[in-house]
Amino acid sequence: MKEPLQTQMMDRLWELQLRKGFINDDDVKQLAAEFSLSTIEVEGVVSFYHFFHRKPTGKYTIYLNNSMVADIKGFRRIKETLERETGASFGSVDRTGTFGLFLTPCIGLSDQEPSALINFYPFTNLNAIRIKDIITSLKRGADPATICDEPADNIRYTPPGNKTFFFKEFTEGSAITKAAALGADGVLEELKKAELAGRGGAYYPTWKKWDAAKQQPSSPKYVVCNADEGEPGTFKDRVLIRTQSKSLIEGMMICGYTIGAESGIIYLRGEYRWLKYKLDDAIADYRRKGMLGADCCGIKGFNFDIRVQMGAGSYVCGEETALLESLEGKRGEPRTKWFFPVEKGYLQQPTVINNVETICAAARIIEMGAAEYVQLGIPGSPGVKLLSVSGDCRLPGIYEIEWGMTVAELLELCEAEDPFYIQVSGPSGECISIKEKYRRISMLDLLARKDIRCGGSFMIFSKQRDLVKVLLNFTEFFKSESCGICTPCRAGNFIIQRKLERLNNGLANEKDLEDLKNWGRIMKNTSRCGLGKTATNSLIYAMDKFQDYFRSKLDKDFNGLSLKFDMEAATKDYEKYKI
Repeated sequence: MKEPLQTQMMDRLWELQLRKGFINDDDVKQLAAEFSLSTIEVEGVVSFYHFFHRKPTGKYTIYLNNSMVADIKGFRRIKETLERETGASFGSVDRTGTFGLFLTPCIGLSDQEPSALINFYPFTNLNAIRIKDIITSLKRGADPATICDEPADNIRYTPPGNKTFFFKEFTEGSAITKAAALGADGVLEELKKAELAGRGGAYYPTWKKWDAAKQQPSSPKYVVCNADEGEPGTFKDRVLIRTQSKSLIEGMMICGYTIGAESGIIYLRGEYRWLKYKLDDAIADYRRKGMLGADCCGIKGFNFDIRVQMGAGSYVCGEETALLESLEGKRGEPRTKWFFPVEKGYLQQPTVINNVETICAAARIIEMGAAEYVQLGIPGSPGVKLLSVSGDCRLPGIYEIEWGMTVAELLELCEAEDPFYIQVSGPSGECISIKEKYRRISMLDLLARKDIRCGGSFMIFSKQRDLVKVLLNFTEFFKSESCGICTPCRAGNFIIQRKLERLNNGLANEKDLEDLKNWGRIMKNTSRCGLGKTATNSLIYAMDKFQDYFRSKLDKDFNGLSLKFDMEAATKDYEKYKI
């Protein structure tokens, strides 16, 4: 089945953006003619993604991460230094057209903040002196590719006794050969025994998803790897792509073999453009060795190949149906859920979508065998989990833990600094207080013992951090990332932000707290996709767990006269322009 021409839309837009620094009116008209679309349809696609611009973005386009972890690590100082050194203000380009400054949410480098992307090359652990040196080098004509950083993997912990699951050496061809020996049904049985569940946070049994796609009579079928790791505080996929590209490729091959697919697509987030060469090189190496293409690895009749598709900066594309829309060259808006992707996914054909960690885990399980895998972890929750740990701790990075570890043990391992508030699974997940440090991290959901199901991120905040400011940062993120298609999410995030600003300024009352909870429930029950349904999770949890804190922020006299005076904002222009 030949893919429609519009599936090339994202690549064409990237080509224009990188070559010219923006996409102009003539480009839009040309693309509309090329793809037999209206200019409005093309404009709609361009405007949806953060990294496509309709105005020039400068010779050096700088995206500074403004996530909450970046904020506590010195984001504001870096922001001021960039504006001073480049002569540009954020959201615009300097008068010479040399530097464009833009803010962007988490770029997958939370363990090395403050961080930025310059022409999509990474710069980490920034400080004011370093910024001056970087901008000076760029003014002298340096190529960002030659002066950028090589981000550290920061693999801080793996199970003791040399029991690492993900990070041991992987022999190419080993897993797919064993899969062929097992047969499709045997692969499904191994995944079932291993109790492998989706590691994006939903924890749907992987074998059930693959089996459902296998049973579909329609063809062709597709395997899609969701590498759109956009949840603030999460960077485990970054490390897997850098260190385990072979197990990722082979996991996709095993899925293709099992369900009867011939095509695989890795949807890589735009912020990881600097990692694309890793995947391209690994895929090319597999092709050279006859392990991709016709009769993969000598398996007669198994024809399978993989390509990488770049995203362009949209958190909502992490939702699987929005990702499919983006792959098809459209706006990344979530689909109405008439069908599961295993029934009608990419190009309305049966499609398996799993994230990077899940696919790598599948390859490793087939390689080592389910019997050995279930020796790790705890009964009912076997195996290991990758956690991205950042924030107020001395050792941020990747922690490969066995299921069953307590929060207290993890905090000790990462040398947490006066932990008070911990955000689990990113802003859309659950917040916990230090009083809950003896809860286990597992896939279990027991009535007697409420374990924590973690999608992969632990952001640690000390007592010195203002909880309302943390929640404001999260709400601003969701407001910016909402696709805007459904009213509860579009309006709800805006209203919640305003209510939190009242709370932060000491103007809120009990009615405002009640409104916050009500809007949280409305969004959860009526939003179209997971973004809106989970956007207020951390807020609602925090209001329940930190009641005394929230009451302390209220306008107790109910006179509306306690508005905070922002000295920094009042003196900003003076400080900026004084000699």
